Amino acid sequence: MISWQDALRRLQDGNRRFTSDDHEPSMLTNQARRRELTAGQAPFAIVFGCSDSRVPVELVFDQGLGDLFVIRVAGNVVAPSLVGSVEFAAHTFGTPLVVVLGHSNCGAVTATLDELEQPERDRSPNLRSIVDRIRPAIEDLRDTELRDDRDALLAHAVRANIRASANQLRHGSQILEDLIDSGGLRVVGAEYSLETGVVDFFDGAPETDG
Repeated sequence: MISWQDALRRLQDGNRRFTSDDHEPSMLTNQARRRELTAGQAPFAIVFGCSDSRVPVELVFDQGLGDLFVIRVAGNVVAPSLVGSVEFAAHTFGTPLVVVLGHSNCGAVTATLDELEQPERDRSPNLRSIVDRIRPAIEDLRDTELRDDRDALLAHAVRANIRASANQLRHGSQILEDLIDSGGLRVVGAEYSLETGVVDFFDGAPETDG
């Protein structure tokens, strides 16, 4: 298995190809690759992302079958079963990198900001569970000067939510903590721009350390 640094570079290179329309030959329908994968999988990265249909993970990173272990949920919120999915891939396959991938103008984050301003009584308990998981990461932002600029507030809230989810993965699982402490795993937060297609690795990536 490659290092987390090499895994991150593969994702960055893939995203550059995606944004420049210079894609690798597709393996999504490659019969030989499908047959190869029946014997097992060895994804080089785990991507914990939002379910938004505009952020198809393999396309965004220009990767093919068997390359990525993808977990998607609205608002990229962390819940026990999702942590278990990350644990499974990291422990079973030795996958060295987890990327928490949020995106600009996230609807789940927008819904949470709306809920903070005017609670929606008719929201289903299931949808409310998503909002309630995002709320702690962003509610203090409304007490800053951002409250007067909705677009800026949303942009900061998206990143705050990504950081919160990444930190929950780093510190909410003994299995993941042990892998991180031993150098076998890295958790990085990133934001996908719906406008440009660019993924910005801003939390936990080498250039953001220290």
